[in-house]
Amino acid sequence: MKNGVIFMPIMLTIIAVIFILGYTSIILEHPLGINKAATALLTGVLCWTVFALMQSQGNIVTEQLFGHLSSIASILFFLLGAMVVVELIDLHDGFVILTDIIKTRDRKKLVWLIGFFTFFLSAVLDNLTTAIVMVSLLRKLVPDKNERLLFVGLIVIAANAGGAWSPIGDVTTTMLWMGNQVTTLNIILKTFLPALVCFIVPAFLISLQMKGEVLREDPQEEELLTTPSDRKTVFILGLGCLLFVPVFKIITHLPPYMGILFGLGLMWLVTEILHSNKSDREKGVLSVNHAIRKIDTPGILFFLGILLSVAALESSGILHNLSARLNHAIGDIGIISMITGFLSAIVDNVPLVAAAQGMYGLEKYPTDHYFWEFLAYCAGTGGSILIIGSAAGVAAMGIEKVKFLDYLKKIGWIAIAGYIAGAAVFLLQRSITG
Repeated sequence: MKNGVIFMPIMLTIIAVIFILGYTSIILEHPLGINKAATALLTGVLCWTVFALMQSQGNIVTEQLFGHLSSIASILFFLLGAMVVVELIDLHDGFVILTDIIKTRDRKKLVWLIGFFTFFLSAVLDNLTTAIVMVSLLRKLVPDKNERLLFVGLIVIAANAGGAWSPIGDVTTTMLWMGNQVTTLNIILKTFLPALVCFIVPAFLISLQMKGEVLREDPQEEELLTTPSDRKTVFILGLGCLLFVPVFKIITHLPPYMGILFGLGLMWLVTEILHSNKSDREKGVLSVNHAIRKIDTPGILFFLGILLSVAALESSGILHNLSARLNHAIGDIGIISMITGFLSAIVDNVPLVAAAQGMYGLEKYPTDHYFWEFLAYCAGTGGSILIIGSAAGVAAMGIEKVKFLDYLKKIGWIAIAGYIAGAAVFLLQRSITG
């Protein structure tokens, strides 16, 4: 009784303060110079520590932690497998196939080619990886740094829009998919058109500002580590493995991480056979071992820390209380989803979606309820409004050294136009189809 009556409000306050301070540090990662993965891990562990210390029965807290760890681990294993597969494609120069296709110098054509490539590639890979690949490609297609800003903004918007409608394109959509809030076919059918409009409107607005041709030198022959046949084999196999994951889940009913681990194992086997006659030195940089060393391990640890933090908020009852207050103050889940999208431009969309999963259970909004679909769209695309609002934006900012205010002034309003247009299409589509 003592713990329940006296310590409960204190515990909830301390956990909330820890989470807010930790989250603020994550947002201010660059000014503080502290990697967000370190902050996220500390925040997650401290939230659970306070929760455990202020409970009379520690074994119950441990059981709750183990319950959350199962779903958290499934997300992390999926991300790990997908990142290694994509890294293998890159190590084998697979993305050179894309650079060979885009040859035009016409600025307007480049807008639509780069935009559509990014939009659909993001649905197959993920928005972060696609942004890295396309911004790197952009540096070769548009040498003038000042001219690249609008193209960079286009890539961020298209990558986030493309990832929102695919169960493997954005980590938040993946979280909803793996949490059984959405199913593969339904999320594609219900969010594809809104996401497409979210990309097309900004692409049209950007194309209006483009005239003439891009000035660039004729491309020089690039020294590649792989043969054309090896390059095509790994590129096609890698994309095939990623596309096979939803099919694997439908056929076997096993979690998606089993499908991606199967694909990784298959690629591992094929690449070992492809390079069996090469020396250890040649084979080393093309191996899975090298790919694993190159993936974004801090990014995976960041997700672990964030998901642990949100799990602590859910187990302690904070999210339940927040849900009740939101429902009382706003009520409309469509408006709540729209607000979530705008918030994702300021804070990371991963904890926002994780919080929504904790606040609203499947018993209230069952699988494929329109709330989950609209949330996937809003959380996935709202982050494009600010350069720091998505993993794709942060990656582009790092590669291109884009200034926050430059992006806000030239791209922010364009992203808002696309976000609102896509949301309107989603709601119109729902009113027609029911």
